[in-house]
Amino acid sequence: MYAIETNKLSRIYKIKKTRKKPASTLVALNNVDLTVGQGELFGLLGPNGAGKTTLIKILTTILGPSSGTAKVDGLDVEKEAAELRKRINMVSGGETSGYGLLTVRENLWMFTQFYGIPSNQAYPRIDELIKLVGLEEKADTKCSDLSTGLRQKMNIIRGFMTDPQVLFLDEPTLGLDVTAARDIRQFVRGWVDENKSRTLLLTTHYMVEAEELCDRVAIIDKGRVLAVDTPEALKATIKDRSIYTIVVNRLDEDDFASLKSIEGISSGSCKQTETGCRMELAFEEDGVINKLMNFLSERGSSIQTLHKREPSLEDVFIKLVGRSLSDAEKQNGN
Repeated sequence: MYAIETNKLSRIYKIKKTRKKPASTLVALNNVDLTVGQGELFGLLGPNGAGKTTLIKILTTILGPSSGTAKVDGLDVEKEAAELRKRINMVSGGETSGYGLLTVRENLWMFTQFYGIPSNQAYPRIDELIKLVGLEEKADTKCSDLSTGLRQKMNIIRGFMTDPQVLFLDEPTLGLDVTAARDIRQFVRGWVDENKSRTLLLTTHYMVEAEELCDRVAIIDKGRVLAVDTPEALKATIKDRSIYTIVVNRLDEDDFASLKSIEGISSGSCKQTETGCRMELAFEEDGVINKLMNFLSERGSSIQTLHKREPSLEDVFIKLVGRSLSDAEKQNGN
């Protein structure tokens, strides 16, 4: 039995007609087939608007599918929703939850009561989790007086209070500083490793987060799952390519589009900076650099720095999607 299993799962939104626009449809998920094994920390990696949150909402019974089926912990998300909700929990990054006038400990106790957990079991669990995420000194502080990072730590704890069989974290480190994000990642990884009957599905658009945390990753874009494997196996699919980070003093979008058509350049992305353009390029062979230098010279541009590096999940995403993750978010309207 898989912890999570979907079969041709789709979700289509009907957009009503307005004065300016005709009626239309938006395909948020398109025939998604996915399996997650028990004990896995599984990641959905993709830009905002790719369909990650829609998938989580279906798996947590918040939203119904338009077609296809989904099971979580062996239960159908539509037919057995009531029983399923007892076994799962969900936390979304950036959300505001709890009551500002209540302290951290009081808020967490309140959530345990929603789930019917006796107080003599709830309080030891609350104190244990508060300690694990480093909130001991803030346990009796009102929620309204917490920083964004500390408030998000409290929200994360809320998801673990019921010790669910399957936990869903939707962008858990969204908007957090480096230190807070690192603490949450360490806690999440430790929770899964502690008990192999637990399963955690994480959505993220942070490449480093997916590489650091996940046993396996599904790359998703425009509602479709494009690839599923371990981070290392996904990166190995482009080991035959030479990956370069190149900074040039100037290069506009039209010239970059022409640059990508140079024979031997398999994929790439470009980010404009104050001093020029930072490119991430994949070459089928190192000799392509000479062609690149001639191309830049013809357009009055020159290389400032050039660095060869190991492939990353970002490079895999560019290979599969044809654009960088940040460019994909812009196209998705985020």
